[in-house]
Amino acid sequence: MNTRPSTKNLLTPLDLHGLKLANRVVMAPLTRSRAGENRIPNDLMAEYYAQRSSAGLIITEATSISLQAIGWRQSPGIYTDEMVEGWRRVVDAVHENGGRVFLQLWHTGRASHSDFHNGQRPVAPSAIPISEDHIHTPLGKKPYETPRALETDEIPNIVTDYRRAAERAKAAGFDGVEIHSANGYLLDQFLQSKTNHRTDVYGGSIENRYRLLGEVVDAVTNVFPANRVGVRISPNGSFNDMGSPDYREQFSFVAKQLDNYGLAYLHVLDGLGFGFHELGEPMTLREFRNFFHGPLMGNVGYTAESAEAAIASGDAELIAFGRPFISNPDLVERFANDWPLAEPADMSTWYSFDEKGYADYPKYRDEQLA
Repeated sequence: MNTRPSTKNLLTPLDLHGLKLANRVVMAPLTRSRAGENRIPNDLMAEYYAQRSSAGLIITEATSISLQAIGWRQSPGIYTDEMVEGWRRVVDAVHENGGRVFLQLWHTGRASHSDFHNGQRPVAPSAIPISEDHIHTPLGKKPYETPRALETDEIPNIVTDYRRAAERAKAAGFDGVEIHSANGYLLDQFLQSKTNHRTDVYGGSIENRYRLLGEVVDAVTNVFPANRVGVRISPNGSFNDMGSPDYREQFSFVAKQLDNYGLAYLHVLDGLGFGFHELGEPMTLREFRNFFHGPLMGNVGYTAESAEAAIASGDAELIAFGRPFISNPDLVERFANDWPLAEPADMSTWYSFDEKGYADYPKYRDEQLA
């Protein structure tokens, strides 16, 4: 008798608006800090992503759209020609292995530090600091600073940075891009009443707080077709000191606006594993079905069984897996064959800057032959 848990729906191919995905398993964006001080993607990164190409879709680690956007050590960028060439090697390696890959576009906003910016304070919608204890900067572990509120006339420059980053991603050969509007980074900071106390056209109301994200989506969808652009949101999250009392109204509005574009997908961090603000009941994928009628992607804490259930029930078309992909480059094959997962990766290697704990995890078949 076959007692293997079913992953029939999870492993079914998906036609994502003409982009053929081999299955519904997505490799979630995972910051791994292997791009070096120059932030240029390298051969080690190409190997790492190529190893995980059996995912239906790979979303790269968060990638800075500009110098101003930086807020993490040795994370990659997409704002120079050299970075385009580095990413092209990564994209080619994934494509040669039959995979599909989107680049995640990132601006950290207040989740940064003046050490990254030659002594200039990080920017944000309002001068409200993260209340958590510290950030790792190029000069060591330091307290978060109060950011500088962006002037209204500076904001179009940020929209331009997103557009240029999308153009560079297209030049590098990416299948599409994901706009990171989650986890307390800049676009999320504009969306949420906790962090956006502006009195201009970018603050005050739910509609105004959405304005910057809408302008970014407009700009990026002028580079890639809308059906090659995803957006990531985290309505339930507390990461980076987030969580607003009107979260349900705000994110319902966001989803309704995004529904008008015909996007590749809406990536919702519906799981609570990164922290929950506890300001009401968590928003679910099923709830988002009322506002967004394109493909939905769930994320955070999913197992093969819970992912299968979400897709089988119609709550999602895609499920993203993060940490399991670190130590299981063949995660899809392990799901398909009911092979055990490798031990979780040692947290000390997540952002360690070196080769250990990055592209050196064996596949299950190789383990058995060792």
